Amino acid sequence: MTVDAERTGPLDTFRQFFSLQRDVLVLSLAMFAFSLGFQMTNRFLPDYLVYLGAGGFVVGLFATLGNVIGAVFPYYGGVVSDRVGSRYALTVFGFLSTFGFAIWLVAAYVPAIDLGVVVLEPWVWIFVGLLLAQCWKSFGIGGHYAIVKQSTEPSRLARGFASTETFRRTAFLLAPLIVAVLVADQLMPGFLWVLVIAIVFAILGTIVQHFLYETDADSVGKEFEGVGQIRSDLRSLPDPLRPLLVADALVRFANGMVYAFFILVITQLFEIGLTTTLPVVGTIDLSPAAFFGVLLGVEMLVALLTMAPTAKIAERTGLKTVVGFGFFVYAIFPVLLLFGPQYVDAVSETWLLIALFAFSGLRFAGLPAHKALVVGPAEQGAGGRVTGSYYLVRGAIVIPSGALGGFLWQFVSPELSFTIATVVGLAGVAYFAAFGQEFEAYA
Repeated sequence: MTVDAERTGPLDTFRQFFSLQRDVLVLSLAMFAFSLGFQMTNRFLPDYLVYLGAGGFVVGLFATLGNVIGAVFPYYGGVVSDRVGSRYALTVFGFLSTFGFAIWLVAAYVPAIDLGVVVLEPWVWIFVGLLLAQCWKSFGIGGHYAIVKQSTEPSRLARGFASTETFRRTAFLLAPLIVAVLVADQLMPGFLWVLVIAIVFAILGTIVQHFLYETDADSVGKEFEGVGQIRSDLRSLPDPLRPLLVADALVRFANGMVYAFFILVITQLFEIGLTTTLPVVGTIDLSPAAFFGVLLGVEMLVALLTMAPTAKIAERTGLKTVVGFGFFVYAIFPVLLLFGPQYVDAVSETWLLIALFAFSGLRFAGLPAHKALVVGPAEQGAGGRVTGSYYLVRGAIVIPSGALGGFLWQFVSPELSFTIATVVGLAGVAYFAAFGQEFEAYA
């Protein structure tokens, strides 16, 4: 991978895209396709669940299931990727994700099913679909990390991840804006068209990665040896990962308590839409769900503008500083979002929310450095399993966060849920500041 050391802007990252090795380039294209589908759907699914009859606690359980998937899938996905190669692993994961999107679409047309003992509400199928829709993202994460690691010099890992992450986040920028247009008046039926678009892009992403990805560079590891191998892989995690893992788990636990409820803060709690007048276009009146899409677009725009420069900064200041700042943004955002609008008038709260989501975009600026710190210390050919082991532990710790956040949201108060989340997140920030280690290539 060739990167001009003097070029660090977001536009230069796009220029560098066409000079990447073919496998990273193909991965970037697939990331764009699947990320467009994920971001168009996942961030809006809590509102979709409410539409299908679910309450706040069910939304929290949905987030917890996502945490279970995040804990279990990456490890075994990493094992599969190391064993059979990234191409075939990601192809299977892609088709499974496509089927998951289809289940979400069908759920809107399935009536409640009375089984006598229990009634299967339509929102149950959203849970079923999640098990499949998350396959490419969660099963495939080990393959993603391994591909970039085997194609990039150790001292350029942050920028290697910044290249793929930039295209992924470009999809994250476009996706909520597409949703905002389709649900401008109300969530349904526009969200059903969103799901159709997600299915189309998932199919395209799967085809692109299968036929264009070259398998010659794939590093294939040893055969999976069962639970004993899991214990061995966990014990052999590189030393720099241990304090990072503890801090990351605390920050992600905090985020898991509230992440699914960000859209409900806008659509259910504050019920804030957006009304503005633009030249030529005229007056635009967006529903709260559509305004949430605009906010996500602002968040991703900031991420894109700062990601590449931050990766370059990491090469001078080290990965730890950049990762720590990202953790801080993760931790402080919940209380700013929930309490900030309560202290301004109706007109100012719209602009305050835009400013808050712009600030939230800075947390993504540290993701390339974070990924480099995770996979950097791994031995060649073991990047998939090291990554999977890391996310297995982190995900297992984070599992109850969604249910806890949902319980507090519905049965106590959103204020308490978001406050506790920020306290836990700041504890992770403090731990990382005290004990976090630097990757030697950046020291």
